[in-house]
Amino acid sequence: MSQGRLQDFDDFSSRLATRFERLPKRLRQVASFATEHPDEIALGTAATIASRAGVQPSTLVRFAKALDLGGFSDLQQVFRARLKERFPDYRQRVASLRASDGGGTLSGPLLAGFADAAVVSIDRLRASADPHLIDKAIDRLAGADIVHIVGARRVFPVASYLAYAFAKLGQRCALVDHIGQLGPEQAALAGPRDVALVISFTPYAPASIDLAQILARRGVPIVAITDSAFSPLAPLADIRLEVDEADYGAFRSLAATFALAMTLAVGTAERKGQDPEA
Repeated sequence: MSQGRLQDFDDFSSRLATRFERLPKRLRQVASFATEHPDEIALGTAATIASRAGVQPSTLVRFAKALDLGGFSDLQQVFRARLKERFPDYRQRVASLRASDGGGTLSGPLLAGFADAAVVSIDRLRASADPHLIDKAIDRLAGADIVHIVGARRVFPVASYLAYAFAKLGQRCALVDHIGQLGPEQAALAGPRDVALVISFTPYAPASIDLAQILARRGVPIVAITDSAFSPLAPLADIRLEVDEADYGAFRSLAATFALAMTLAVGTAERKGQDPEA
C-alpha cells in the first residue's frame, strides 16, 4: 500500500527498512548498494549506477516504484537533497557550530574538531591509497613537457601549492587559474605531450569540469584527484586518485589532499632526477 511521497532521506531509510525483506533479490541488491553508496546514487547516471550495483538499469526503476516513487529520477532527487544537506552554506555551518559550543570557548572545540577531521582524513588516505597507482601518476607527470594544473574554489589552494612546488622542483607547469574567465584559452595551450592535473570534489566546480573536458578533447592526458568513481572527472581521467576527506561541522578537511599533492610533487622531482634524459 502506498505511503505517499517521500519527504527526505530519513523517510526513504524508514520506508526501505519496513519493506526490505519483502523485496525481490535484485531489488534488495539495489537497496544494499544505495545505502552503502548514497553519494554515488546522487551523482551517477542510471547506466553507471546499475553497472556498479550489478543490475540492469530497469531494475533501478523497479526499485524506485517499489518505494512508491514515479521512477529513478525521483529517487535520485531524494539522494541529491541528502547530499545538499550535508554541505549547507557557510553561514549555516558557522551557526550550527556556534549553537553546539555549549557556552564555553569556541576556539578549543573548533581546533579539536578540525584537527580530528584532519587526522581521520590522513588515516583514510593511508588505508585506501594505491601506491602503484600513485607511482603511475608520478611517472606520467615526470614525463610531461608541461603539467597544467586545474583546481577551483575550495581546492584552489591545493592547485596553487602544486604550481609553487613543481616550479621550485624544476618541473615545468602552468596554473590554469581561470582569471578573467580565460580558463579555456589557458587550457587551449596544452598539447598531447603535456599532462593535466585536475582536482575537484563534490559538489564539483563547474569551471574545473568544463576545463577538464576541453583538455580531454585536445588529447591531453588527465590525472584526476577526486572523491568518487562517479565524479564527472572519472570518465575523463587516464589516472584517477581518490581522496575521502572527513569534515567537522560540514567544513571538509584538505589535509589528505595536500598530503597527496606533496607526494606527487616531490615524487615527480625524484623520478625526474633518476632519469638521465629528464
